[in-house]
Amino acid sequence: MIEFNLDRGSGVSTYLQLVHQVKQALRLGTLRPGDQLPTAREVVESLAINPNTVLKAYRELEREGLVEGRPGMGTFVRQGITGATLAEHTRLRRSLEAWVHDARAAGLDQEDLRVLFTVVLADAAKEGVA
Repeated sequence: MIEFNLDRGSGVSTYLQLVHQVKQALRLGTLRPGDQLPTAREVVESLAINPNTVLKAYRELEREGLVEGRPGMGTFVRQGITGATLAEHTRLRRSLEAWVHDARAAGLDQEDLRVLFTVVLADAAKEGVA
């Protein structure tokens, strides 16, 4: 079962953080079709947030067809997100870590890395790659 974490200083709304974490778990294969998400009550107790926030996140995931609510039973993963396998994620992460190490050695700081990555990602989207 997924365990949610919040970054209250991120500027990203709480419900979107929950949505993004579920999607990431689906991409990585740590959540699979049939898996149950924590109940709203469990999330509220562990994160000290409003129940409506959890329900909003779960409604968004349901609207996207990723989960389904089963009355009296909970919220369950309906389908995964196709994409890279866990092995491919691991390989790409290692490659990205090496890139970050090289960039740091070249004198780039965190903001330089963020800007460079954002520019490359935007260029790839324009080219239809991303």
